[in-house]
Amino acid sequence: MISVEILPAKDEHVDWIATHMRQADRDEVMAATGHTPHQALRLSLEKSDMAWTGFADGVATVMFGAGTLNALNRIGAPWLLGTDGVKTHYRVFLRSSLLWKSHLMSNYDELMNMVDDRNVVSKRWLSWLGFTLEEPVIAGVEQIPFRRFTLKARDDFRISIPLSQNEADKHV
Repeated sequence: MISVEILPAKDEHVDWIATHMRQADRDEVMAATGHTPHQALRLSLEKSDMAWTGFADGVATVMFGAGTLNALNRIGAPWLLGTDGVKTHYRVFLRSSLLWKSHLMSNYDELMNMVDDRNVVSKRWLSWLGFTLEEPVIAGVEQIPFRRFTLKARDDFRISIPLSQNEADKHV
């Protein structure tokens, strides 16, 4: 059985993941920002409110997190960059990603970012998680098609606190 650990992301995790990053993630990072895998991971880590590294059998396999895009509206930008270990351990990755999606949604009312339209595996995974993928738009430093993906907190999980007694009476 595989040993899995999810730990707070640290700068010392960057080198291994950057050196072994999946080609699709390398391509996406370069097309979006022009950054190397090392630069992308360091910048993502620096800009995140929360970030973790996933280990499979003691080997760093994936780094992921989210940063605030809009604090007033509680909109966060999730990100994930990984190695081919994600493919090797895909069952564990899929199960874990559902749990971490729930954790992120407890901190934000909406998650939003962009995915390289060529990144078929990531688009399939995002759809599986429940994200809505919009039509492609030309974006990034390479000016190629990217898709915005979004996930909004479900209304049935929100707690509404009335501001006044009159407002409370409307809900009774």
